[in-house]
Amino acid sequence: MTKKILGRVDKVNFPDLQLNNIDVKIDTGAYTSAIHCSNIRVDEGKLYCIFESKGHPNFKSDEVVFDTFTYTDVKSSNGHRENRYKIKTTVVFFGKTYKINLTLSTRDDMKFPVLIGRQFLKQKFLVDVDLENQSFKQTITK
Repeated sequence: MTKKILGRVDKVNFPDLQLNNIDVKIDTGAYTSAIHCSNIRVDEGKLYCIFESKGHPNFKSDEVVFDTFTYTDVKSSNGHRENRYKIKTTVVFFGKTYKINLTLSTRDDMKFPVLIGRQFLKQKFLVDVDLENQSFKQTITK
């Protein structure tokens, strides 16, 4: 299998979350992938989340309900350990849909509402930090 080449940032779709053309940072320094969730609540064994960010107009969803979710410990680059909710969903790169695990995080003060880490990238993609929006460019030229 030939690996596709990603740049350091891209725009992707999360069809199950009704999020399209979302700015993502490709981060080979991060193990897990994370998505900004502005409002999280758990009720009767279900996880409810609203994906919304002031700085990213198309990062806006109605409340999404997850019947299954887990918790995971995530260690930040500064060594701080945090327990986060983890969901499974889908993401589209280069017109192909992939399954992805995402931890839910508060990323409002970050430039990108989504961070794509090594756990997802391995065995699928190579990263060239000189490039940008490789998946998005291929999608709009089709």
